[in-house]
Order: sequence, then C-alpha cells, then structure tokens
Amino acid sequence: MMKLASAKQVLFGAYQAALNVADPQIALPQALKKSFPNGLSGNCLVIGAGKAAASMADAFEKHAQSHWPDLQFRGVVVTRYEHDVATPLPNRKIIVRQAAHPVPDQACITASTEMLKCVQELKPEDHFIVLISGGGSSLLTLPVDGIELTDMQVLTQALLRSGAPIEQMNVVRKHLSQIQGGNLARLAVSRGVKVHAFIISDVIGDQPADIASGPCAVDPSTYLDAIHILQKYQLDESQISPKILKHLRDGVEGKISETLKKNDPEVLHIHNEVYATAMQSLHSAAKFCEAQGMQAIVLGDQISGESKEQAVVQLQQIQEFLNSKPDQAVALISGGETTVTIPSHIKGRGGRCAEFLLALLDASKDRKCFAALAADTDGIDGSENNAGAYFDDEVLGRAKELGLDSQYYLTIHDSYGFFAQVGGLVMTGPTLTNVNDFRILLMNFK
Repeated sequence: MMKLASAKQVLFGAYQAALNVADPQIALPQALKKSFPNGLSGNCLVIGAGKAAASMADAFEKHAQSHWPDLQFRGVVVTRYEHDVATPLPNRKIIVRQAAHPVPDQACITASTEMLKCVQELKPEDHFIVLISGGGSSLLTLPVDGIELTDMQVLTQALLRSGAPIEQMNVVRKHLSQIQGGNLARLAVSRGVKVHAFIISDVIGDQPADIASGPCAVDPSTYLDAIHILQKYQLDESQISPKILKHLRDGVEGKISETLKKNDPEVLHIHNEVYATAMQSLHSAAKFCEAQGMQAIVLGDQISGESKEQAVVQLQQIQEFLNSKPDQAVALISGGETTVTIPSHIKGRGGRCAEFLLALLDASKDRKCFAALAADTDGIDGSENNAGAYFDDEVLGRAKELGLDSQYYLTIHDSYGFFAQVGGLVMTGPTLTNVNDFRILLMNFK
C-alpha cells in the first residue's frame, strides 16, 4: 500500500476500510453461501428493515439470480428516506419502501403492515428470509392495538432526549410492537415455515434481540423492565401517552402475552446470523493503519457513556501509551455508541460523533501532530446531514483564526455549527450499511 501524505488521508482511509468490510454487497453473499451451501429452490419471501435494507435486498437479488435459478422470490423491505441503492435492478422483485428515522411516520406503519400481510400468506413449503440492520426499530413501527402513531412519536422523541442507550430504548419499543421482540418470527413459525434472519449489527454486544428491536430474536427483557426504564429517565404521563403506560402495566399483570422467550417452542424454527459487526470493521481499519506504519490499538466495540466524557478518557489513553513511546505513530480506534444528554431548554445541533470530536478538540488544545475522526457508519450522525466530524492541523488552524470557543459550542451542544464553520464535517451521504459509531485518534503521524 502506498504511504499516504497526510493525517487526513489516514483518517478517511481508515473510515472507508471500516465501511468496506460491512458492505452488504460483499458480506451478504458470503453469508448466504454459508447458510445455504446447497442453494435454494421453490418459493421464498424476503422482508427486511433498516438503513442497509435496500442494499441488502439488492445483494440478495443479485446472488439469487446468479446462483439460485430455481428460486422464485418476492418481498418488501423498508429503509430510511434517501437510503435506496443508487442504481436499482430493473424489474426488481423485492420492493423497497422508504420511511422516517429515528422518529417514525405513517410510512413506517404502512410498510410494516404490508410486511405483516405477506407473512400471514406464507405456506409451509415456503422459504422465509429476513434482512435486518440498524434503524429497524423505528422503520418497523407497528404498535399494538390501542396505541397510535403519535404516541410512538412522542415516546421516541422523549427517549432520544433522555440520553437512554439504544438497548434500553428498544426494550420499551419492542413491548409496544406487533412485530418486534420476536413477534415477526413467531407469526411466521405459526404459518409452518422456518425463519432465517441475516443481520448487520449496529449495537454493542451484537445481540439479535437488540438490533432493530429483535423482530426474529428471543427477548430476555420484560414489561417490567420497560416500566423501570421509563422510570429511570423520569418519563411519566406528563411526557408520554397514558395508553403506553397502561399497556405496559397490563403486561406486567399478565393480561398481555410477553415477547418471544428462550423456552418458547417457536425458537427451534428460528435462525439468526449476525454477519457484519463493528469489531470486523474496527480490525479492518486497524489493518489499514498498520499498513501506514502506525501502531493500531483497538479499544473495542463496547464504548458507551456520554460523548464528551469518552473524549477525555480516550485522550488520556492515547497519552498513557505515548508516555512509554513518545515518538511512536499511533492510531487509537474504537466503536460502540455513546450518548448525548441535552437539557430541555437547549435545542442542540449535531450527533454523538460530532460532539465526541468537539469535546476531544476542546480537551486537546495546542497538541501537535494530533488528528481525529468520529463518524457514524450509516452516514448520518444524529438528525443532521453529516456522518460525523474530523480535525487535523488545518481544521484546528481555521478554528483558531475564527476565534471559535469550543467550550461554548459544547455548552450549547452545537457541534454541527462549530465544525461547519471550520470545514470539519464528514459528509458521506447514506453509506447503506450500519455497524455503529467509528472513532479514530492519530498521534505523531508525520
């Protein structure tokens, strides 16, 4: 590999290496070959949801057409708006619907209802394949009877502002869903079919129950857990619908069936394969950095907590390494999912990745030969149009020239505004994959 000329090139090269290994066009065909070594024939229903759903469906169609000529398939997937593939196959057989994320809209319910109807029409001899990726928790919104879309929208907004980690948000949502918490697979098995789910993980731990709120997975959480989470973040009837709280209480009292559990008989007919993960992407990025002559340290894919606090921790970690090797070029790489807690009186702009970068910049003032990038692997950081942010000597120089106060922008949670002014936003557009956050700190790259 050719030696790169700048820290910026290394940052973006490592990020691209992380994305490439999680690309459904590459990874899904390999998973399909592994799961079905003798191929498939007959009839098959394919449904899916998530930010990578369109790319996964496209990859499935291409693989089926070239390797499984005797397979008759149809299907529907739902992805986030503007997350369809750039060049759809002509006459594609898997319909791609688009809907809102992270706060659901009517299109989410319409697409989810369409999928449920398809599953209800399955026959025992059919194959059933589910394509799951991050974002499905919102996109597969289909609340139980008695709970309206507006109730779910208000709940989602409240949970997002609370700073609750995604795993806890999903515990609440799956106990309000006709599809999530294993309910989709439960319905399919009742039709006499086996369920094969192929999953890209965007959560810490890579547990299928946590990805897209686990439509095909055993769920260890309970209605009581959901209530405790709402109580933890002080979300009561003044902030969310009383109908939601009543439904959860009815579940605790046994008036409503629980989500899919490990001893349920349906589990024997369900197979979940997580075929792309954050750790795979982090190691791909590390390999890229090592080819540039750097020492790569992978902290892991389970980094959580407040973004600004993690920034300080990681700065300390890279400094501790340099205390013993002061001249060593080093890349500190991590994944996971941090959070940003925003007070109700502050609007804020920018997601958890950009806030991490801003806090890192603020804590590392006047350091030389230091550069960093933090970006969401789906290409969208929070609710803005950027994947994340980066800084190098040039970005830091522009911030100094403009007299920008990083501490002030941290206080008002406007990381987007800060990096927009200094040219430090990472703009990728939808990447059509999603393996959680990606962070890299470079020191002593020359």
